Amino acid sequence: MDKSLEKQLTSWLRQQKKSCGFYLNLTVLFGLLTGFSLIVQAYLLSTILHGIIILELDKSHYTNEFLFLLALIPVRALLAFARERASFESGKRLRLQIRSAVLDKLIELGPAFIKGKPVGSWASIVLEQVEDLHDFYARYLPQIILAGFIPLTILIVVFPLNWAAGLILLTTAPLIPMFMILVGMGAADANRKNFSALAKLSGHFMDRLKGLPTLKIFNRGDAEVKEIETASEEFRERTMSVLRMAFLSSAVLEFFAAVSIAVLAVYFGFNYLGHLNFGDYGGGISLFVGLFVLMLAPEFYQPLRDMGTHYHAKAQAIGAAEELMALLEYKPEADAIERKAGGIELDWRTGVEIIATDLAVMSHDGGQLVGPLSFHLKQGQHVALVGPSGSGKTSLLNALLGFLPYHGSLKVNGFELRELDKAHYRRHLAWLGQDPQLFHGTVRDNVAMANPDMRDAEVEALLAKAKVLDFVQEQALGLQHPIGEQMTGVSVGQAQRIALARALGQEAKLFLLDEPTASLDSHSEQAVLSALRDAMSQSSCLMVTHRLEQLDGMDTILVLDKGEIVQRGSFDELNREKGLFRQMQDDVCEVETCIDKESNS
Repeated sequence: MDKSLEKQLTSWLRQQKKSCGFYLNLTVLFGLLTGFSLIVQAYLLSTILHGIIILELDKSHYTNEFLFLLALIPVRALLAFARERASFESGKRLRLQIRSAVLDKLIELGPAFIKGKPVGSWASIVLEQVEDLHDFYARYLPQIILAGFIPLTILIVVFPLNWAAGLILLTTAPLIPMFMILVGMGAADANRKNFSALAKLSGHFMDRLKGLPTLKIFNRGDAEVKEIETASEEFRERTMSVLRMAFLSSAVLEFFAAVSIAVLAVYFGFNYLGHLNFGDYGGGISLFVGLFVLMLAPEFYQPLRDMGTHYHAKAQAIGAAEELMALLEYKPEADAIERKAGGIELDWRTGVEIIATDLAVMSHDGGQLVGPLSFHLKQGQHVALVGPSGSGKTSLLNALLGFLPYHGSLKVNGFELRELDKAHYRRHLAWLGQDPQLFHGTVRDNVAMANPDMRDAEVEALLAKAKVLDFVQEQALGLQHPIGEQMTGVSVGQAQRIALARALGQEAKLFLLDEPTASLDSHSEQAVLSALRDAMSQSSCLMVTHRLEQLDGMDTILVLDKGEIVQRGSFDELNREKGLFRQMQDDVCEVETCIDKESNS
């Protein structure tokens, strides 16, 4: 990974630590108290053993020391428990904050932005990558402070007793962080590649799972299994690379800590044998000094070893932070930013009038999708958008829904759309797409989504308008009929009509329809269109459709081609003039003729 990028990600991670609250400082405090209790414990044990073995004092002489030592055991256990709880709480608060920020950002950017990446990739970011930040805040950041304070405190205690032992500790201490850095240099890059492989696998698997019927029909099952196997193998290799680094780091740290303690033990051993005679300030080395220093030696290196162990958590967090930082700091077009409370709230009692002047719909990265367009949707008028696939019809609807930025002017009742309070604006819209989205719950939950307090009779009236009440009443649970994930429990046509009932419940002044009858048979289609005409009798409407036979009831038709309006007029007017609309009509007639011939033969 580029060093400048790594520094940038590390800085971003440190900036987020305020989300941990005081629990991060509490973790450090409990860690310091644990370190001090270890020093006191080593002092008590050394004093007792020196007195009993060397001074040959009776054990009763050290009654107070024994009592303090026994009391220290549960105190240390409580401090360790409190440190773990505080560290977990700090990591939990951070994860909640980051996850909330990610979801808020996705809501701000809108569905048009989200569709640019597979669902599995978003799941990886929101779940896996946020989760992998935990140890950086719960363990690594507190350990950096502890790795400085505890060894320094031990050196302050040891140097007055034996300068040679203190010098050995001081000299060997840098070996552990030095080799930790050398081993961990590639860890962040390995973790970043691992997350990239996981996101790829998640998105790949989710897409194939959703499209399984299509894959089976076209006999692509075996080929896609191999694709998933390839993505899985790449993820396995990345994971093993990360684990190799983690195990290598731990082995190196343990080795150098063991060697350092061994050097200290050899020094005291030779000193007691009389082969070495320095470091004791001329007073000799007592058993107390040797035991005290040797018991503190592992605790001197332990914070450094722990920091080395948790250095992997830093590398893991840096790998996870790359996509999170890119998402959270993503700056969309200024016009795409959601208006929070404080935007203009329209008076909807007079209906809706939309005037677009030189309107250019933009993507989130600044590319032009549609335009420039100019049109006028008058109060109570019904306008249809037709044109070839890719001409920009859905992009225009997304702009009207407030999901895409735009240049030029797009006024709703005389106010620019970008200046409106989006939440208030959307409460007066009814939107029905070609791909109905029902949520896990009941039929009632889905229909009454905008108004959960709606009475059952009102829900049934909406279902009746959408021509789906008979189906609901046939179910044993009626309105409580369960709808599972991915709309299991209902057919696509039934889902479309339940979504229509939900849209009708908005009592909207503006209907935005994107192929509202795409999944229905001809009988249901006519019933739904009839329900829509009744509901929209006092409302404005902008409908995208490919079914030209539905257009005779529309006031105006806008024909789009390559992002521009190439024709406009009523159904009869467009039929009389040469152009794209008449060509589309002729193409439909040719297809219908071919179908009739095929059925007759």
